[in-house]
Amino acid sequence: MSETRLIGWPLVDLCRAPNGPRDRQLLMGEAVTVRGHRDGWAEVTAQRDGYPGFVPEAALTPDAPVTHRVHARATHLYPAPDFKSRERAMLSLGARLEVRAETDRFAKTPHGYAPSAHLAPLDVPETDPVAVAERLLGTPYLWGGNSALGIDCSGLVQVACLACALPCPGDSAEQEAALGHPLSEDAPLQRGDLLFWRGHVAWVVDPDTLIHANVHHMAVAYEPLQDAIARIEAQGDGPVTARKRLRAAG
Repeated sequence: MSETRLIGWPLVDLCRAPNGPRDRQLLMGEAVTVRGHRDGWAEVTAQRDGYPGFVPEAALTPDAPVTHRVHARATHLYPAPDFKSRERAMLSLGARLEVRAETDRFAKTPHGYAPSAHLAPLDVPETDPVAVAERLLGTPYLWGGNSALGIDCSGLVQVACLACALPCPGDSAEQEAALGHPLSEDAPLQRGDLLFWRGHVAWVVDPDTLIHANVHHMAVAYEPLQDAIARIEAQGDGPVTARKRLRAAG
């Protein structure tokens, strides 16, 4: 019988098999459907996107309300509402928490106190996914990463979409199929459009600039759009396969 649980660790790998390779990552407060157990591991499906995998059973906590998300690049949890107290954990952009009370500059949660300035209500989504992605500028590239500690191209797209309450798959191939509507090759690009290649995706910052998590920079970086297109094709990964727009202009 399946049941819903929340991720109780700040960050956990979603593995292909117990002790297997990482496919994606899950953040504190994200919901999973537990489908089975094996040798200390839980077989789960991430409710944000249907991604299956395994996480340590110890990473799970009972289902409970979550009310807020971390909207800063990262924040800390403290044992008391005091920024001089020793932090308990770091949380990434996108982590979710239940805020039970607010004390001066801090929000009280079941896991400790978080700075209120770093949190936003879940029911007030952001409106500019590129602005969300830009908070992770300089984050090191990490295959399968979904956090401010390390992220890949599809993780950068997903964290930005989810902050804007836009459903988004976890991998770039599924994102290409599911997100937005196609643009013709001669359509002017605008902020928030997506460019796809075989195995890669990037946000359009403006008609001349991309932001993406990429191996060339080993980080989330800006790159001139035409330079990126030429570089990616020259390195053998082919041309742009799709240009997509998430919302109609205006």
